[in-house]
Amino acid sequence: MMDMIFNILLWVMAIASGLMAGIYFAFSTFIMQSLAAIQPECGISSMQSINKIILKSMFMPVFLSSTVISIFTAGLALYQWGEAGTLAALTASALYFIGMFVLTAAVNVPLNNKLAIHRPESDEAKIIWHEYSKKWTRANHVRALSSLLSMILFLYAT
Repeated sequence: MMDMIFNILLWVMAIASGLMAGIYFAFSTFIMQSLAAIQPECGISSMQSINKIILKSMFMPVFLSSTVISIFTAGLALYQWGEAGTLAALTASALYFIGMFVLTAAVNVPLNNKLAIHRPESDEAKIIWHEYSKKWTRANHVRALSSLLSMILFLYAT
């Protein structure tokens, strides 16, 4: 029974981490570049809108539930330690939790909150935007890569 639950969690996490990798990949490869290429107030306004809408979208249930499931998957990997796939599953879970969730909470969300309090046309917002887009995108590259590597390891663990 535990093997079946473990295998289901591995597949759920492979799919979730792949989905998250794709979202972060899109932001890293063209969305943030597009926002940086337009007038700063337009980029700021667009990112502020994205940050409001994403909180009410299907992104949040996937983001939060996959984080919780990664913790359960790590726990089951430890419980079944020594069986096939447990090292890969534990590594994938840790990489996902730290590289996706912790990094989001420690870097991307505080940057979003800092940007949110400014009017897009203000001089201060334009100054913040330049630094914001660099730092946010750099952290997002890590989120994309950690989610992708997690997906590969979850698949390997199956």
